[in-house]
Amino acid sequence: MVNRIWNIDGQETVGTEGAVLKWDDEKFFSLEFGGKTFFGEILEDKTESNSVKLKINHRVFEITKKGELDDLITAMGLDIPKVKKLKELQAPMPGRIVNVAVKVGDSLEVGDEILSLEAMKMENVLKAEGIGIVKEINISNNDVVEKGTVLIEFE
Repeated sequence: MVNRIWNIDGQETVGTEGAVLKWDDEKFFSLEFGGKTFFGEILEDKTESNSVKLKINHRVFEITKKGELDDLITAMGLDIPKVKKLKELQAPMPGRIVNVAVKVGDSLEVGDEILSLEAMKMENVLKAEGIGIVKEINISNNDVVEKGTVLIEFE
């Protein structure tokens, strides 16, 4: 018996034998296991990336099969997302600074709010696109800035 490792809704699961799968057509199927019958539908078929999204008895499951290449990629550390280190924040457009949400020394993570900039009567919240520590703040609330102005510098 070969046990395969599957990832079902984020939980690693070892596959076992004993289930009977019957196809109604290329999209719908029934699954018999442990004396019960489950009805299913393929919602997304991404076989090239070893994943499938199924609906079984009105519940949706994301299922992926772990392969040999996945283990190699993990062992080499290539599955860890790269995070950009912040250097400076420039004004993406001309406008007025509404609120500076950080202070010198603050440590920022991806998605943290940095400041609000009002442009064309709309308030735009600028968020960190990387990580960094606030080194210098070159603006204050109500300052009017031009596009490209360096607003904040990071270590």
